[in-house]
Amino acid sequence: MYETPLTALVLSGGGARAAYQVGVLRALVRLRREVMSPRSRIHNPFGVICGTSAGAINAAALAAHADRFDAAVEAIARVWHNFSAEQVYRADSIGVLRSGAQWLTMLSVGWVIARWRRARPRSLLDNAPLAELLQRLVPLERLPMVLGQGHLHALAITASSYTGGEHFTFFTAADVVRPWERSQRVAVPCRITHEHLLASSAIPFVFPAQQLAPGGDAAWFGDGSMRNTAPIAPAIHLGAHRLLVIGAGRMHEPPGRRVSNTGYPSLAQIAGHAMASIFLDALAVDVERMRRINRTLALLPESMQADTPLRPIEALVIAPSQRIDDIAARHIARLPAPVRALLRGAGVGGAGMTARGAALASYLLFEAPFTRELIALGESDTLLRRHEVLQFFGWDSSDSPRGRRPDHDRAAGRLDIELP
Repeated sequence: MYETPLTALVLSGGGARAAYQVGVLRALVRLRREVMSPRSRIHNPFGVICGTSAGAINAAALAAHADRFDAAVEAIARVWHNFSAEQVYRADSIGVLRSGAQWLTMLSVGWVIARWRRARPRSLLDNAPLAELLQRLVPLERLPMVLGQGHLHALAITASSYTGGEHFTFFTAADVVRPWERSQRVAVPCRITHEHLLASSAIPFVFPAQQLAPGGDAAWFGDGSMRNTAPIAPAIHLGAHRLLVIGAGRMHEPPGRRVSNTGYPSLAQIAGHAMASIFLDALAVDVERMRRINRTLALLPESMQADTPLRPIEALVIAPSQRIDDIAARHIARLPAPVRALLRGAGVGGAGMTARGAALASYLLFEAPFTRELIALGESDTLLRRHEVLQFFGWDSSDSPRGRRPDHDRAAGRLDIELP
């Protein structure tokens, strides 16, 4: 069974940066073991699990093993702890030439030659290995069982439609949940498949789009972080009363970093900035809006609060305390040689303080030295907030989780107001 009140886990996107999420989850497992009895730890702490992009893969892996949460976290951690890029995308010379080289040639030489050769390269990299990894890591056939036995209330995965332009939330739930629809946002109940995970994690330009057929109409989908104006909304629509949100950068990074002007920005710098806008900024904006609505609700008298459809939601946000771009800069040389060669033309190169294009590289650094450092950072950041985490969950050494008075962020539950 999952713990009550209903708690949602919200995992953001960010390619290889999602290793940080694994560190946070490992710290949660450690804290539960320290303060709770084995009998209490049989519960899944997250009745609702929502994920986007790489976070969707972590979310689905957790959901598929919701009946054994601690073991699921360790299984996911083993993969991330021993990661290599070859498990996610073709990193050999032939694979890179077939995808990236053709794609860059098409951009530089033009569509005429590409059409003459009937070349239709779809992405910079070929993520066929990821499909094989998902088969081993995410046994989605277990979802009906864990939902039916009450170990999980709902799983939600997001993706963006290149065909129609809408942002989709694909969800499966133990109980009937009425689909919701907002401006350019659509929720679809369905049987979640590995194709949904590949679509959600298809970083624009980098990985190929995936074809899905919501409502029976085929459409092409890409990364769920695109057009994701309300990342935390699905969790609330699915009935969560409190949220643990794990970010992938920017939100808690140290301020005051000075960047020297090295001339006109390279393609890698521009791409890295665009990636950050896609993967990182929407979550920060949505959390800030949540806090703003929370403060507004706190000013209303109880009689007026009873008349509003909005309900208070507790939230705990954990995000990297260090700049992941700086960590990536120390590991650029870990990228496979063919991938480094491919990215060098875009301006990625160097190492350490002289590294260029580290922000872009951070999304592709599925290499153990980098992912291990992010896992360690996630664990450290979470353990440093030990008291706050234990208070949020109401964990102690008793046989069942306790409720507690909310002193965290409270937010409007339905999040009906659109972002500017």
